This record gives sequence, structure tokens and C-alpha cells, in this order.
Amino acid sequence: MADKTTAEIAQDYTAMGHSVSLITDVIAGDAMDGETDAEKKACVARNVEHLELMKVMKKRSDDTASIWTNESFTAIDAAISAGNTYTA
Repeated sequence: MADKTTAEIAQDYTAMGHSVSLITDVIAGDAMDGETDAEKKACVARNVEHLELMKVMKKRSDDTASIWTNESFTAIDAAISAGNTYTA
């Protein structure tokens, strides 16, 4: 199987940004109005898991090399930390 293309990696990174936004919005009370606390926590937990799995993605041709190059993970790391605190 071939490695991901640059466009596929960019798409994955964009999806990670969507998870960051959702985690941030749920924690801030700006998303999931009308949902229970348990549902909000489950949503945040799923999105944190998504971010954690995506961060460690490796190239298919070399299972030790990351697919990521110069992308910033500052917001992603912050969302993971905040999400883990929120769901604890």
C-alpha cells in the first residue's frame, strides 16, 4: 500500500482541527446544547481519541516514520489535555 499523499495528509490535519474545535466548543458550553453531561463527555472522549490516534500515524512504507512534517500540534496538544481533564 502506498503512503498518504500530501493532499491526504492535509485533509487529515484539517479533520484534526475540526476535532479541536468541537472539543473546545463543548468544554466552553458553545456546542451540544440540550445534550447530557455524559453525552458531552463521550463526544469529547471520542474526539480526544481521534487526535491521539492521528498524532502517532506512521508512513505505511516505514512504520517508524511519522506522516507529519512541519504541522503545528500546539492546539491539538492543548485540546487533548483539556479534553482529558474534562472527561476525567
